[in-house]
Amino acid sequence: MLHLGWGFGVCSHRIVLYTNKMATAEEDVFYSATASANESTDTEGDGPEPRKRLRPLSCLEPGVKISLALIVLNQPLQHQYPHLIQLWNRGVIRAATDGASNHLHEIMMNKSNSNFVPDLLTGDFDSAKPEVLQFMKEKGAKLVETLDQNFTDFTKCLQIVDRTIEHNKLHVDCLVALGAFGGRFDHMMSIINTLFDITKTVKYPVYLIGDDNIACLLRPGNYAIEVDTGLEEGWCSLIPIGGKCKHITTTGLKYNLENQGMQFGALISTSNYLKDDAKEVTVTTDSPVLWAMGIKRLKLKEK
Repeated sequence: MLHLGWGFGVCSHRIVLYTNKMATAEEDVFYSATASANESTDTEGDGPEPRKRLRPLSCLEPGVKISLALIVLNQPLQHQYPHLIQLWNRGVIRAATDGASNHLHEIMMNKSNSNFVPDLLTGDFDSAKPEVLQFMKEKGAKLVETLDQNFTDFTKCLQIVDRTIEHNKLHVDCLVALGAFGGRFDHMMSIINTLFDITKTVKYPVYLIGDDNIACLLRPGNYAIEVDTGLEEGWCSLIPIGGKCKHITTTGLKYNLENQGMQFGALISTSNYLKDDAKEVTVTTDSPVLWAMGIKRLKLKEK
């Protein structure tokens, strides 16, 4: 799907790897890829603004044509292998952060027919094994060293991927970060904080996946979240993790909120559930809230 070059050659639909100021490597990489926008709006929303329609689990939904940007984070991938395969096959740009290269390499060593060499590998490379970095480089991965310690590896990688998409006017359906949950608690918090960092620049949905969870940040506004893919586990949460939410209203949940407030130390909507017959959940909020829900474990037939 992707054709790489190093500043020469001819190919159609060229996409130039666009690194930011934090990157130390400057070579151009060309990708041949196609993608289409997926996030839509309903013009007949109940609120003053059009309702944004999201389908978070379309990235894993069987039989759906979708193009996404994939970032693999530094978490063990064995138990997420079915998710990795599905997301990898749909990725038009595939990136990995630092230590994630170790986990991708481990899978390739254990599964002889697998090929999980990312197009782009970024970070300060304090976690990746030197022999793994050399292996990835020899197999065609582009290594971009990002030394700025004011940003996490995920933030820096996302910025580079986003600038590459913007520079080439490539419209992807969404960006998925795999391996976002599990491991150190402070790392998970920093990953969620990145969602707040990129609110003003990233124009497509960003989904965090890990340990059979998916989450995304809902900015202030009106949303319709489609929950009829068949992959939803049933539980869901709305968390005012960025601060106090004064007014939020929902439909489609077992415990709906009706123009209520949420904040830590008071009400937060965890351990909620989708209604049995719900095809979508609507959310109207005046503040950023984190939407999270469970994912059923995929079962893939391996050849």
